[in-house]
Amino acid sequence: MEQSLLCRVEQSLDTIRPHLRSDGGDIEIVGITDDYILQVRWLGACLSCPMSFMTMRAGIEQAVRMAVPEIVAVEAVSESPIY
Repeated sequence: MEQSLLCRVEQSLDTIRPHLRSDGGDIEIVGITDDYILQVRWLGACLSCPMSFMTMRAGIEQAVRMAVPEIVAVEAVSESPIY
């Protein structure tokens, strides 16, 4: 995986993290697939939040895809990070 791609994704997530953290949650990168699907894992309060799906589509995916157009989709998974 290209390191600069990962850095750009992290930077885009950093724009969303203050909102997640204000509610006791966070998000971390698990990996990026060969077909450019960003896999993330919810942390903290986001794990049990019924609005996580909406947050994913309206906030996370939009922010990431605007900043990193190579990413075609974002999905939540439960695996540990790859790095």
